[in-house]
Amino acid sequence: MPEPIVLIISGLLLLVVGAVMGVVIRAIVVEQGFEKAQNQAKAIIDEALKNADKTKKQSLLETKQEIHNSRLEFDREMKERKKEVTILENKLFQREQILDNRSVNLDKREQNIDRKEESLEQRKQALEDKNSKLESLIEEQNIKLQEIAQTTVEEAKELIFKRVEHEMSHEIAQFIKEEDEKAKSEVDKKAKHILAFALQKYAQDVTSERTVSVVNLPNDDMKGRIIGREGRNIRTIEALTGVDLIIDDTPEAVVLSGFDPIRREIAKRAIESLVSDGRIHPGRIEEVVEKSREEIDRFIRDKGEEAVFEVGIGKVHPDLVKLLGRLHFRTSYGQNVLRHCVECAFLAGKMAAEIGEDEILARRAALLHDIGKAVDHEIEGSHVEIGVNIANRYKEPLAVIDAIESHHGEVEPKTIIAVLVAAADALSAARPGARSESLDSYIKRLQQLEELSTSFEGVDQAYAIQAGREVRVIVKPDQIDDVLAHKLARDIKHQIEEQMSYPGTIKVTVIRETRAQDIAK
Repeated sequence: MPEPIVLIISGLLLLVVGAVMGVVIRAIVVEQGFEKAQNQAKAIIDEALKNADKTKKQSLLETKQEIHNSRLEFDREMKERKKEVTILENKLFQREQILDNRSVNLDKREQNIDRKEESLEQRKQALEDKNSKLESLIEEQNIKLQEIAQTTVEEAKELIFKRVEHEMSHEIAQFIKEEDEKAKSEVDKKAKHILAFALQKYAQDVTSERTVSVVNLPNDDMKGRIIGREGRNIRTIEALTGVDLIIDDTPEAVVLSGFDPIRREIAKRAIESLVSDGRIHPGRIEEVVEKSREEIDRFIRDKGEEAVFEVGIGKVHPDLVKLLGRLHFRTSYGQNVLRHCVECAFLAGKMAAEIGEDEILARRAALLHDIGKAVDHEIEGSHVEIGVNIANRYKEPLAVIDAIESHHGEVEPKTIIAVLVAAADALSAARPGARSESLDSYIKRLQQLEELSTSFEGVDQAYAIQAGREVRVIVKPDQIDDVLAHKLARDIKHQIEEQMSYPGTIKVTVIRETRAQDIAK
């Protein structure tokens, strides 16, 4: 065969032999890897079996331990339950015994009550018999006494009562003196309450509103110009201002009548401006009235801001400031209500500072206590009710609302601030010169005070002083001793409270003086 063919065949043979050898070698390698994998798998399985056995044993031990613990806990709970049940059984048994004993005692008491009722019935019957006998005997004795003494039963009673009163008067006066001394010894302990509630006793307030204003004129001819042709000027003024103009025989004056003091003031300023200007006709009246209204609004706001600044209570709602300014045009017995509120604010603040209360809150409550008077002629209701509604609307503190609601004593005060405001209100109104009073009624009140004081037995003289705020009573020392002087002061006080009407308070001072004289020669 040719050499190339031999080479090809040899190459093919070598290739076949190599492939066979590769397959054999691969089979040998695969077999060895399979055995190794089997060995590893067997080792893993053995290890897993060991771990599983170990875990099983551990779980079994934990389970047994939990069962044991649960059994112990159950036994403990059962013992406690048994103990509780035993205690309850003992208590029930004791209660049953107590109830049995009570039942026995009740039976005994019922028997005793029955016996006592029978005994009481017998005694009642006996007493009734005795009473009937005594009444008949008393009647017989009364008849005999009347025959002997020639006096009636009423006269005899009056004599006995007078004698008892005379004998007991000294003891009563001594008791009053001791009680007064006891009260004075405890005043330091109760200073706050005594100061607040004692000052509240001043509370009296009577309001009398002025309803007219007077405008002075340079001459009587100006009245005709104010009236105008066919009364058109006066009708225009009345329609724009809401007040009535009274033009009568009063020389050089026009009277403005109306319940609203703001409208009266606007009308007064407008007429004064018209009179000074000289031009009086409906068109000019409208301009002047509008200008006067704007001036009054500014004046009211300024007055309110001055009051708030003077009292020093901090921020106040602008509407409340304006309402305070309106109080400048309100009076009570001639006392300006805005000045009255400012006075009350200072008084309440001082009292609050003395007793440790909030001074600023007391001033605020006192300044706003009469705020309802600013619009009480426009809104239905008393100035107290209106003031409470206003304070609630502007979210004032509860102490301020309480002070407004209780300052006239219509409701009981809930805060110490309200009590202080009521006291300050009474003090401001009752101080000498605060409110006007007619001379005749003033003199009559002083005379009545002196006459009432001298009507008591043993009184020598009585003098009303301090504008009727105090009465000094001079007694006869041989008839009234030091102890009876206390009783006399109290009796005069009660008589004044019952028979007289007066603002504020009246102090009663009883003076007893004994003088011994001799002459050396």
